[in-house]
This record gives sequence, structure tokens and C-alpha cells, in this order.
Amino acid sequence: MKLKTAVLEHPVKGKQKPRPKRQPRYHVVLWDDNEHTYDYVIQMMRELFGFPEEQGFQIAQGVDQAGRAICMTTTREHAELKRDQIHAYGKDRLIRQCKGSMWASIEPQPETT
Repeated sequence: MKLKTAVLEHPVKGKQKPRPKRQPRYHVVLWDDNEHTYDYVIQMMRELFGFPEEQGFQIAQGVDQAGRAICMTTTREHAELKRDQIHAYGKDRLIRQCKGSMWASIEPQPETT
């Protein structure tokens, strides 16, 4: 009985498999209003994004000072989910005149060269 020797093929050096094209990235943008407190934003960032309190505070501060803050940069599908979760989060119970959730949008991340 003869044993057959397996021949292993080695990839040619210098040739790599083509990498899949990276999906475009989108920012989740939280917009300022006068109906929500810092505590509301910090809690929302913790519950929806898993951010620590300090990061939630920085986002709340950015919204307050600049009128908007980028919460996350991710794929379009994930950004849409996070935007929708912000819209569904509910009103700020600390402010009586609060009518509902904060406003968020998504926007394409500018391409870098």
C-alpha cells in the first residue's frame, strides 16, 4: 500500500485577497432644545449608547454650547437605529413643560483623503 503525499498550494506572494469595501460612516447628531436637562442627556447616553457618565456629560455640554453634538459615528443602519432610539426615549420628567424626546439626525461623515 502506497501513501499519497498531499501537495499544499501556497498563495503567491504579493497577491492579497481583495478586501471588502468599507461601508460609509454616519454621525448620529443630537440637537439642542430648552426642554431637556443635562441629567436627561447623561442618562439617555448611558442607556442607549452604554457611555459612562463623563462621556454623557461631555455630549450634554456640547449640545448646550454648540447647539449639537455627535454622539457616535457608525454604519448607516446602526446610526438610523440610534437616531430612532433617541426619538423614542421619552420626555424629561424633571421639566414640566417637556413635551417629548430630544431631536437627533444622521449625516454622512466627510471622507478623509
